[in-house]
Amino acid sequence: MANPEELSPLLVNQGNEDANFNKGEVPVTPKKSTLEEPAHNCYVGSVGWTADGLPVGHGSVVGEPVVRSRWDSSLFACLGRNDEFCSSDLEVCFLGSLAPCVLYGSNIERLGSQPGAFANHCLPYSGLYLLGNSLFGWNCLAPWFSYPSRTAIRRKFNLEGSCEAFSRSCGCCGAMVEDEVQREQCESACDFATHFFCHTCSLCQEGRELRRRLPHPGFNGRPVMVMIPPMEQTMGRGGV
Repeated sequence: MANPEELSPLLVNQGNEDANFNKGEVPVTPKKSTLEEPAHNCYVGSVGWTADGLPVGHGSVVGEPVVRSRWDSSLFACLGRNDEFCSSDLEVCFLGSLAPCVLYGSNIERLGSQPGAFANHCLPYSGLYLLGNSLFGWNCLAPWFSYPSRTAIRRKFNLEGSCEAFSRSCGCCGAMVEDEVQREQCESACDFATHFFCHTCSLCQEGRELRRRLPHPGFNGRPVMVMIPPMEQTMGRGGV
């Protein structure tokens, strides 16, 4: 009768090890590698992400400088572009020329989408607008109140500022642009100068940018179910 241990396939290696041990050889077992490759070799640094998926910080995840996107339209393109937003661009130009307080309030409402944002910004702007025109003959006080909106739009969408655009076109002030703190201080000063000297054009440019990137907070894209009551039924005899 055969030995059951000899017929077991699981004991083949054990028999080989016993034979090697009798010959004076020490069996060597394969060691597990201590350096195991991670399942996902990705780097997550202390950077934030904008609405377009671009990193915000001192550099990108691969060590390259952050590429900022440009504004959709230039500062002096008051009539906008001939695309699907053409009618909206004309409305922005009309509001910026005749009612800048309404355009500014609409921009803040679309940017912040908070209840009461329109009234909280439109009314103070209107007061400064009237005060500046009555005392100095031109709108010189409202830009002090409205220029932070340009900075907020630039930071939200990671847009290229005036200082960075000037450095890119002229090739100067590269060291200041690379330093994040100095660049942001220069861009904030440029935002104020743009609102102060080209206030209407600045509001229109911001309005065109926001309408192309963000829907109005009052827009509701969900379908509405309308319930129609059944028709009034009357009981009657046939043939009457």
